[in-house]
Amino acid sequence: MKLEVIVAVIVLVFTAQFIYISANTDAEFGGADGQAGGVIEELTEGTYEPIAQPLWEPPSGEIESLLFSLQAAIGALVIGYFFGYYRGKDQSTQSTQSSNTNISKPGN
Repeated sequence: MKLEVIVAVIVLVFTAQFIYISANTDAEFGGADGQAGGVIEELTEGTYEPIAQPLWEPPSGEIESLLFSLQAAIGALVIGYFFGYYRGKDQSTQSTQSSNTNISKPGN
């Protein structure tokens, strides 16, 4: 019980800090791709040319976000399936072992 209270207090402190900083600054959340492009542009002084071009670009940012979310959901399903599979396999192995120990032995 004590651990849960400590974790709840830590979560509340970080949440309050996040809300306070978000409300008092004009910072925007930016992705790493946009920042990397700016750094490359600055370092190469505009002479950098990409080696490859994308085969297909989504028609809008919403579709790009949808595809990214779909990719994340499929990955989470695959990972969750394997975690569940191995957990179920361990539980069935444990229940098989416990049922084998409960079998009455001759002479009992």
